[in-house]
Formats: sequence, C-alpha cells, structure tokens
Amino acid sequence: MDTERRVYKISELNNLTKELLEGQFSDIWLEGEISNFKQHTSGHLYFALKDEVAQIQAVMFKWQASYLKFRPEDGLKVIVKGKVSLFVKAGKYQFVVSYIEPLGAGPLQVAFEQLKRKLEGEGLFNDEYKKELPLLVQKMVIVTSPTGAAVHDMLSIMERRFSNVHVLIYPVHVQGELAAGEIAAAISDINEHFTDIDVIIIGRGGGSLEDLWPFNEEVVARAIYKSRLPVISAVGHEVDYSIADFVSDLRAPTPSAAIELVIANKTELEERLSSLFARMVSSMEFMFGDYRNRYRRARENRVFRRPMEFCERFQQEADYYLERISTSVSHYVRLKDDYVRSVIGKLNALSPLNVLSRGYGITWKLKNNEVLRDTAMVNVGEKVKTRLHKGEIICEVLEN
Repeated sequence: MDTERRVYKISELNNLTKELLEGQFSDIWLEGEISNFKQHTSGHLYFALKDEVAQIQAVMFKWQASYLKFRPEDGLKVIVKGKVSLFVKAGKYQFVVSYIEPLGAGPLQVAFEQLKRKLEGEGLFNDEYKKELPLLVQKMVIVTSPTGAAVHDMLSIMERRFSNVHVLIYPVHVQGELAAGEIAAAISDINEHFTDIDVIIIGRGGGSLEDLWPFNEEVVARAIYKSRLPVISAVGHEVDYSIADFVSDLRAPTPSAAIELVIANKTELEERLSSLFARMVSSMEFMFGDYRNRYRRARENRVFRRPMEFCERFQQEADYYLERISTSVSHYVRLKDDYVRSVIGKLNALSPLNVLSRGYGITWKLKNNEVLRDTAMVNVGEKVKTRLHKGEIICEVLEN
C-alpha cells in the first residue's frame, strides 16, 4: 500500500480551492452585464456577470445589498467589486460581490430613473390626481430643516409680501439616512392632525444629488401622493429635479419661488381691489346717469304732464271699440238666428209628425212593434197600434 498517497474529501478539496481563490483574488473589480437576476426571499441577490464570450455566477449578500441605492436588473452594465470564491456545498465557482456601480451612470442616477419609471407606470404623476391650490392661502406648513438658509429666505419673502399669513415650520432632516422617513411621516402627520392647513411645502436649498436624495425616495413620493392637502415641492435650484417634483401637485423651481407661488402679493391685491372699485364707481355713475335721463324723458312726456287728457282719449277709444263690438255681435246673432229658423223649417217639412197633422197615421203590430206597410203583414184578430197627429189608439183587425 502506498503510504505517500493523500486522499482528500470533497469538502476538504472545495475548502482548499475556496481558500486559494479568495487568497489570490480577494479584492478585484469586474466589468460585465447583469443577466438572470433574482432576489431571493432571504434578501440575497443572485445573478450572472457576462461579457461577449464568457460569464461567471455572482452573489451579493443581504447585508451588503441593503446599501444599494438602485435595483440591479437584467441588461444593466456594471462594475463590481468583490472576491472570487467557491460555494463549498455545491462546488460552484462564483464571484462574491461587495459593491456594484452602474457603468456610465452613478448608482443614484440609475435609482432615480428606475423609481421614476415605476411610479410613472403606476400613474402617480398623472395630472388627474393633481389638487388645485387655494386662491388665497391663510395657513401653511413648511416641512424642512429649521436651521437651513432656505427657510429663512422663505420667511423673509413672506414677511415682505404678505405678513398676515400663518406659517408653521415642521422640522425634519433634509439630508442623510433619516431624512426620507421623517419627511414622509411629517406629511402624514399634517394630513391627520392639522385640519386647518391650506397647503404643504416640502423642500430645501441646493446641493449635490446625494444631498437631495431624500426627496427621491419612494416613501416620500407615496406620502405626497396620499396627501389630501395640496403639496408643493421646492427642492434645490431650478435645474434640480426630484421624484417629489413629479408627484407633487405643484413644483416650485426654488424654495423662495414656492412662497411667491402660494402667497398673493399684497400690493397686487390692493391694486386689483382699487381697479375693481373704480370700475364699480364708473358703472354706478353710468347707471345713475341713464336712470336720470330716463326720468327726465318720462317727466316731460304728455302722459305725465296731462294725465287726464291721456285717460280721456283712451276712454273714448274704449267706447268706440265697445260699440263696434256690440254692433258686430248683434249682427252675428241675427244671422245665426235666421239660419237656425231656416233649418227648423226644413226639419219640420221633413218631419213625420208634420205629415200626421194632415190626417195620416202610422200603425204598428202590438206583438213586435213592427211598422205595417202591407195588409198581408197582419192577420184578422190581431191587435195593432196607430199613431195619429195627437195621441195613439189600439185597434183589433176585423177584416183583411
């Protein structure tokens, strides 16, 4: 028996291979395209990295994946950092990823575009869900950092333009890990407990994409969408766009511009009121002048200067027309009376009763009231009834 022979167990070999690979390739960068991406229920990420001719399986564990600002997806070209390793149990060669960076665009920019596509697909940006701002704001809440320069600029503009508007500052972090959760919670809290608020402004001054990132978080976007109160997004400078801008009911290019959008300029209101008052006075003067002229013309009319003459004239005209009507009615009645008499005369001439007055009669059989037109219609002994000009008689037939 060969005493020099070394027999390895599979697990030993895999562990040794794992140590060799990790020792040789412990901290390297790879460039490739993600494919077959899958997020396991455990939170670990599994995918393949490939180039034009080859590929390698990769894994990123949950605790490292939780720091990603974007979601890896198939077709995304990336640069990854990690180590070459081996999954001992399956003997599978793999790359353990500790960091992922999109190729050509920063991770935050990729995360921004991904979330924008997702929320737009759900309809959160649709105009039909945008709420109208009040015509004149009486009370507002500004959700921002109370120590930032932006809030001081906003308050200064408001004091100068319309000092009698009530403003509440809801203090939150606007930068860092805690900021997104605080902003979302503030919007929900205001909607639930602040019943007399007209509008909510969320925002902060300018900064880098990282500084403004809390306003690109999904939790903030959904809080804005669910708000029953109008929300104005005022994040950064005019060139800065955030997810909050797309979901909000109105986007202000800067925090200072947000105040100018919701607070009516006092001078503008006074000028508008003065203009309306002047138009009202002019309209009233015109109306009074018109009524004055109409009164003057009415007063000079003969009807008012000699009212009895006017009444006498109409009384005479009324008598004239009444007489004409009476004459016409009398003539019409005479014509109709003559016509009726003529008709009556014709009816009397045709009436059977008129014939009877000349000595004729009408005879019926008593049995069935049948009018006799022939002697053959009656037998001897039958009774008949005869109608004379005046009265009726009942007779018995003695001979036929």
